[in-house]
Amino acid sequence: MKKYRHNLGRWGETVAAEFLAKRGYSIVARNARTPYGEIDLVTRQGDATVFVEVKTRSNTAFGYPEEAITPRKREHLIEASQAYLQKHPELSGDWRIDVIAIQRLDPTKEPLIEHFENAVN
Repeated sequence: MKKYRHNLGRWGETVAAEFLAKRGYSIVARNARTPYGEIDLVTRQGDATVFVEVKTRSNTAFGYPEEAITPRKREHLIEASQAYLQKHPELSGDWRIDVIAIQRLDPTKEPLIEHFENAVN
């Protein structure tokens, strides 16, 4: 089951990266590691750095993907984003944290994708 969840998560990150690229975002990094945890996607939208947390679910038995962003997860996302920016001063300027929620309820159909901009603050 762990391998399935891992593969589903990696698939979701790829779907999210393609989704954002089609909307004009440039992908700076995937699975960026910091002392505070991993950032799924680091992107740029114009002059802004956008850190993206991707949540993927194949069913709603445990709720919707976006519901997995707990207060503790928010804290880790903020800390990880700040640590990344400190290590990469070339990304100065505005920044935000978005969440992309993906539901793959039926593998034979297109996934449902919701993009929550500035979801963590």
